[in-house]
Amino acid sequence: MKRLVRDYQLTVQEALEKPHFRHAYIAAGKQGLQRLVRWVHIIEVIQFEQLLQGGEMILTTGAAFNSDTGLFTTYLEQLVKRDVACLCIEMGHYLSSVPNEWIELAETAGLPLIIFPQAVRFIDITQDIHEHIINQHHQALKDLEKISREFHRMTLTSQGVTHVLQLLQSSLKSQVVYLPQDGQPHFIPHVDNHETKRWTELLEAPLRDLTQTAANTTSPELLEVDGQSIIIQPVGAMGKTWAHLVVALDRKPQEYEYLILDSASLSIAQDLLRKRYMEERKLYSQTLWVEDLLHLRIRDEEQIKALIGTEFKRLNELSYHVCLIEFAHGQETGSAAGGDDESHGIHLSLSVRSVFEQQAFHPLITLKNNRLIVLAFDQTPKKPAKERLQHVFQSLRHMKADEDMKLIIGVGQANRGFMNAYVSYQEAIQSISLSSTLQSDSLFFDELGVYQLLFHIGDKQALHAFVVNCLGPLIEHDRTRGSELLRTLKVYLDHDGSKQVVAQKLFIVRQSLYYRLEQIEELLGQDYMSPEKRIALQVALRVYQLLNPESEM
Repeated sequence: MKRLVRDYQLTVQEALEKPHFRHAYIAAGKQGLQRLVRWVHIIEVIQFEQLLQGGEMILTTGAAFNSDTGLFTTYLEQLVKRDVACLCIEMGHYLSSVPNEWIELAETAGLPLIIFPQAVRFIDITQDIHEHIINQHHQALKDLEKISREFHRMTLTSQGVTHVLQLLQSSLKSQVVYLPQDGQPHFIPHVDNHETKRWTELLEAPLRDLTQTAANTTSPELLEVDGQSIIIQPVGAMGKTWAHLVVALDRKPQEYEYLILDSASLSIAQDLLRKRYMEERKLYSQTLWVEDLLHLRIRDEEQIKALIGTEFKRLNELSYHVCLIEFAHGQETGSAAGGDDESHGIHLSLSVRSVFEQQAFHPLITLKNNRLIVLAFDQTPKKPAKERLQHVFQSLRHMKADEDMKLIIGVGQANRGFMNAYVSYQEAIQSISLSSTLQSDSLFFDELGVYQLLFHIGDKQALHAFVVNCLGPLIEHDRTRGSELLRTLKVYLDHDGSKQVVAQKLFIVRQSLYYRLEQIEELLGQDYMSPEKRIALQVALRVYQLLNPESEM
């Protein structure tokens, strides 16, 4: 693979070798001949700073400043400030020679000053150099596409990280360093122990800062060290950085170098993701026993000890929550799109494991249809677990937003001891069952209020009878007349009888609300707002929602 980065760039030195410059000479700034020419611009005015972006070759006849040193100084200062590539002045109508003072100013600024001793056609120079730059950029894009396809091919054929690093190094002809989070650094080309130590010390502080300030970023960082440009590119996915890819250049990096580095990092990330998927599938097969535990098919701690070994004692003493994560694609609920629950579930569990570990939880994960079951053992009990769990769920939704994956999450209360997991699991199931009723996609059992009690009443007929006894007249009125008295009562009680707020919530005028309240009073009795009856009505409304989860209230 040929080297890409130098082929498409044009330096001032290379531009001077073109036929249109055969009579030109360098009056000052030879140290800047390796500057890159990005474009050609003709400037014959004295104020132009906002017209430039940097890297331009400036052509002028001197019309803007003539022989005025003050004006030339203003002109030159703007060029230096905008970091142009060089200044080319044509001798002729406006200038017959360049004063030594101007040459000294350019030399001090390090800006190449090129003199045309006779008239030249600026249009020919512009066309020639622009054509060269455009053609080289087109070739660079073709080369970049070729390299990207090769990276992609390596990913598909599982050739591994080493082959990707070798291709990256051969494309950039620069030192490449691969720094995995859980392994030894890898150098392409290989360096001796002394050089390895130097690189380790050089990158230690920047990598530490990156980890502390931007752990989940995918953007590269640029460092300037001893005349070298060092690019540090994070490699990872699912909100977690798995490695860093480092390239050391003897020049200022250009867009194409960043693009090649990005393509290489994506290829490595895909390879690592594939390996983690296989590891996750293996872990999944090793934690199938968790489902047996949650369904009371394991009744002896000795069985668990045999399954997880030395970790049993530590985990058995930690506080944990059982989290139930239901997933569905698009508008589907209740089952994953395409019916491939296991594949979707294992991919999701990769993200789940990552974000739980980031928040200091030790997750044991198993899969049941389109639900992931997570035993999240709290390894940092000094920090509130609920706050960290909420952060976990926010991160998961953010990560899965692009995949159009809907997540509904139920969380049981904190517990200890493996043999009590069944209780927290049932609480998580009960929590998630109220998602549509409470119109929430994250529910903690300890926040469900009276529902916690209602779940323990197994006699559905008794619950139904209670609802009919308390709310029967309103339910019948709504059914036969299409009114919304039941919903009105719930909103009225939930907002402590504030008529202004209730009218706003129901999107009706006050007069309509007063009429509804009169109907409710007529059906339930004048004392329906007395303390005992009010409590009964509020409980009955929750029972009604529990028995009719699809009802909109």
